Amino acid sequence: MTEILLNLVLGLVTAAMGTGFGWFSRTFLFRRELRRTQRFFGLPPGAECLLVVNRDFGGAADSVARNDTYALLELAGLVKECGAGFEVAAHDETRQGIGERTEFCVGGPGSNQRMAAHLATSLPGFTIEGEADFAVAGAAYRMERGVVEYVLLAKVAPGAGRRPLFLVCGQRSVANQAAARYLAREHARLARTYGVDGGFCLLLKVVNSGAYGPDAVELVADVSGAAVSRSRGARTA
Repeated sequence: MTEILLNLVLGLVTAAMGTGFGWFSRTFLFRRELRRTQRFFGLPPGAECLLVVNRDFGGAADSVARNDTYALLELAGLVKECGAGFEVAAHDETRQGIGERTEFCVGGPGSNQRMAAHLATSLPGFTIEGEADFAVAGAAYRMERGVVEYVLLAKVAPGAGRRPLFLVCGQRSVANQAAARYLAREHARLARTYGVDGGFCLLLKVVNSGAYGPDAVELVADVSGAAVSRSRGARTA
């Protein structure tokens, strides 16, 4: 009986140790991944960031397109995941430099003058021709409403001690939402690819948004190098 009791006690102790080790490992991995996410977004616990939104082209002066609102919700979820807070500001009411705090800027330059300033300053090799055609790396990307829409997703890393700038610049608001959702889903992979402190500039394609909304997204190209250089003309893609 004593031997049976001893084996039972040893079994319980072993199980408890295994459970405790498993919990510790999961907690350690979760916290490490959270720290990487916070560093990637420049959002330590308690930090504040800025969500800059454009105006709805077809709406009232102070209205925001529905899909752009959804894009802000996606980004707000990321901020809360990092344990940080945010301020939502209109594009024409924002007065701060790059790097003072993390910024997420949403919308094309036609409806977001702050986006226009960011593109001219940080990504001069990316331009918009006509009403919505994108041009970068010698190629033009034309929108087909509801069939193919493009969106630029970029992280501008201003340097040590400064906060990053995230740009979501789509040909339509549904593309903005798609890019925000892509960032929420893929940020861990992006951090591994470009480093938690590194920048990038990606061109994404939203496929058949008329049927699938913002869910069908494809990576077209990494245009990081071309976007920071002056464009020398474009060919149709």
